[in-house]
Amino acid sequence: MLRHLRKHGCVLKREGRSHSLWMNPQTGAIETIPRHVEIPDKLARKICRGLSVPEVGQFQ
Repeated sequence: MLRHLRKHGCVLKREGRSHSLWMNPQTGAIETIPRHVEIPDKLARKICRGLSVPEVGQFQ
């Protein structure tokens, strides 16, 4: 997930206790991402939409 966000231009804004804040500098959108080994597909889609990047696994 993090590799996908970096690939699409997103940057880590700051680290929290159990979450990280990621930002898309092109849009200014910020999303909270939990630091877990696995992130449910539904949450991954929500994060991608919130940051205005293609969904993970979606081909362009």
